[in-house]
Amino acid sequence: MVKFIGEYIGKLDDKGRVVFPADFKSLMDATDTRLIVRKDVYEPCLEMFTYQEWERQSEELKARLNFFNREHARFWREYMRNRALVAPDGKLGRITIPKKLLQEIGVQKELVFFGNDHKIEIWSKENFERESLTADGLAALAETLSK
Repeated sequence: MVKFIGEYIGKLDDKGRVVFPADFKSLMDATDTRLIVRKDVYEPCLEMFTYQEWERQSEELKARLNFFNREHARFWREYMRNRALVAPDGKLGRITIPKKLLQEIGVQKELVFFGNDHKIEIWSKENFERESLTADGLAALAETLSK
């Protein structure tokens, strides 16, 4: 499994494309650079997974659902909504993320690719900076988790 680490700032070009960080691309299987992008359930960001990780997670989740249960079927439908398959182009490594997804997280021009272990989070630069915890806030949260 690929482990993404680091933060990279990207800028959308006139056509809505952004250069995918080379450090992240170098971690991926060179024969399959497909990525799945979807809106995060809890935060104002997008989640980006390698295609292999997306398949693994989707199958694991699907195995826990009963599609004859209306709520399970409804959850699955919403879970699968508003996702996109993207891949860096061979020339400059640019990707095109659908405008609708970028608008949902407030991206105007600059965005942050944030390596979060098994996935990459994509944030508007402003939201990423605003959502960051202070050192005291992190310490307080760590204390609550250690109980």
